[in-house]
Amino acid sequence: MRLFLAALFAVSCIASTVEDQQFNGRWDITVKGDNAPRAWWLEVSGAGTDSIKGKFVGAPGGQLDDIPKISVYDGELRFTFDRRYRPEPRVSPRDPKPPLQKGLYWARVDNGKLKGTFEIEGEPASYLEWTGVRVPAIKDVDDGAWKKGDPINLFDGHDLTGWSPFLSGRPAWTVKQGILTNASGASDLESDKKFWNFVLHVEYRIGPGGNSGIGLRGRYEVQLMDDAGKPTSTHGNGAIFGRIAPLVNATKDPGEWQVFEIRLVGRQVSIMLNGIRIMDRQTIDGPTSIALDANEGDPGPILLQGDQGMVEFRKIVLYPLTKTH
Repeated sequence: MRLFLAALFAVSCIASTVEDQQFNGRWDITVKGDNAPRAWWLEVSGAGTDSIKGKFVGAPGGQLDDIPKISVYDGELRFTFDRRYRPEPRVSPRDPKPPLQKGLYWARVDNGKLKGTFEIEGEPASYLEWTGVRVPAIKDVDDGAWKKGDPINLFDGHDLTGWSPFLSGRPAWTVKQGILTNASGASDLESDKKFWNFVLHVEYRIGPGGNSGIGLRGRYEVQLMDDAGKPTSTHGNGAIFGRIAPLVNATKDPGEWQVFEIRLVGRQVSIMLNGIRIMDRQTIDGPTSIALDANEGDPGPILLQGDQGMVEFRKIVLYPLTKTH
């Protein structure tokens, strides 16, 4: 009998281990019940072993973070973060920061999807539901077989034709003397047209301490930042926010006009800043915090971030890319 029970326990452990492995992989996550649509991203490795690890892109923050506490128990994936989920504005930098809160994330696999929940510990009103699908395989690669099509002028220098605010009720963007400018706290702008593979030419200007971004397919943010002379980082100018740092810092001083040329094919991104190559066919593994949705296999709009600081644009031209052979 003891041998039988031991064997039964061993079979049960093996079954649990195999079942736990279904959490492994990368997941694009759609969040339900929030004030505005947004996407998260999750990577799990080592589930079904003693070495489970995870990475996460989600609110608050939005950078790619290692998950400090993650486990699978009784068929459920659980992970937590200690963060300031509801930070209150401080009147002075000397004011104490609000206390950390524990965010609880739980999920099960249901018909090949992650069905999950989120809640701030002790705050039932913060409850959200989310669904994760496996990250799609995108076969397009930047192999030299792509041809630039006719230019599409996304900003005509006169008005906001072709653009819509992502959120209503926010301060507006304006166009004066051929320059597109956001107001403080403005909504992100979303192009009415959607795109897949392309080269994007952007001329922009920010002031001292400026901070903005350009969303590719509405999911991957190229950071705009006043950081001339500083070391490169995943939060620096020209970075894929939170994911990929530029090779060099080619940023000009604040107040000067600067030029981005951004090439996106599949998941591969190449970036020229002010005539200097700062990124060469780097792979974007998943969405950044700017993402409007988690549908990585679909075309998406161009986004102009408006709520992080003052920014000006005077030229935005997109060239679709098509396969030549």
